[in-house]
Amino acid sequence: MNVLASIAVLGLLILFHEAGHFLAATSQGIRVSGFSIGFGPAIIKTQQKGVTYALRALPLGGFVSFPDDDKESDIPPNDPNLLKNRPIHQRALVISAGVLANFLLAWLVLFGQAGLIGLPSQPEPGVLVMSVQPYEVAESSGLIAGDRIISVNGKALGKGQEAVQVLVKEIQMAPGKTIKVERVREEEKTILSLTPTKFQGNGKVGAKLQPNISGKIHPAKNIGEVLTHTNKEFLDLLGRTIKGYKGLLTDFSSTAQQLSGPVKIVEIGAKLSEQGGTGLVLFASLVSINLGVLNSLPLPLLDGGQLALLLIESIRGRPIPERIQLAFMQSGFLLLVGLSVVLIIRDTSQLTLVQQLMGH
Repeated sequence: MNVLASIAVLGLLILFHEAGHFLAATSQGIRVSGFSIGFGPAIIKTQQKGVTYALRALPLGGFVSFPDDDKESDIPPNDPNLLKNRPIHQRALVISAGVLANFLLAWLVLFGQAGLIGLPSQPEPGVLVMSVQPYEVAESSGLIAGDRIISVNGKALGKGQEAVQVLVKEIQMAPGKTIKVERVREEEKTILSLTPTKFQGNGKVGAKLQPNISGKIHPAKNIGEVLTHTNKEFLDLLGRTIKGYKGLLTDFSSTAQQLSGPVKIVEIGAKLSEQGGTGLVLFASLVSINLGVLNSLPLPLLDGGQLALLLIESIRGRPIPERIQLAFMQSGFLLLVGLSVVLIIRDTSQLTLVQQLMGH
């Protein structure tokens, strides 16, 4: 059920993103020819008012299609309601609406959780281990997802994001040296020894960490407390997400190892949903913000890439030649599909069940 819940959340986020593009176009009277969730051959397809709605075989995203891209369309090329014939600011709104929709959804989910369900309790002492990488120090030392680390080298870690930063700093400063952490699992405390491996001058153990949040909630006192909590949580998640993508540019070789494909994302969602509604809300908000930030990047096939082409067009005063736009988009498609396949294979091979079948 936890896996199904995380898959349902991912589907909802993709649907909301594409709905943003769709509504931004149709509300301005711009012609739309298709609305698809997934890529590849259609599993379910229906047509209403000239728009083809489809659920497709590869659930790696979705897209909204326009008659502009259909060479067999019988709509005249100079039709004022074609997307390409609209002013730049209207096209920019259509392109950016998916990102705005994801940010809005994340905010609404956090707001709904705070207002209807309640505010999550403050972080408890220690750091929660979200996942461990196979064959890395954390796994070989006995750490597993769900463990709580409450002290390092005899020093209490404290609470919240600060506790995570303290532990990460201790690990990074100890490449090749042994550190002792106090682990709590099912109320049983154990001292474990970890010897971080050296990577680009820093120590690393191969574990994903987050603040230790119990999942308990309490009612908000008033609407002001709900808004304050929602804005704080949203900006915190957005800031951490942007920082993560910035790391891909400044320290790609290290940060790239933390990239997760669809399989890993579903696994993380399932683990978070074990914490109850609060964990699932965190998962939905975090992934929605990630989708928004990712699609903002000026890369081919992403919304940010299309906005970059639009910006160049506005500077040049005329559209970029179609062959250049096509080459730009095709390179992005190959990159996106290739990366997705690599991540799916890597993440699948790291699943516990698969490792057991392979004899590891």
